[in-house]
Amino acid sequence: MIFHVTLDLAEDGWMVAECPALPGCVSQGKDEAEALENIKEAITAWLWAEDQKAAAKIPKKKNRQPLVVTV
Repeated sequence: MIFHVTLDLAEDGWMVAECPALPGCVSQGKDEAEALENIKEAITAWLWAEDQKAAAKIPKKKNRQPLVVTV
C-alpha cells in the first residue's frame, strides 16, 4: 500500500511525520530517515487497531467465520 505523509521540522529540532489519510496517525524522529521509519510503524499500528475495532463489530452468525487477508 502507498500512503502520502508530511514531514515538518518541530521547534525542538525533531522531524514530525503525519499521514493525513489516517486521522491521528503521527510520529517523529531525530531526523528524516528515523521519522519515516517511525511513521511506517505508526501506519501499521493504526491500520491494525482500526481492523480490530471493526472485527469486534462483525455479527456472529452460525456457519460464518470472518476471514483474514493480507495486502
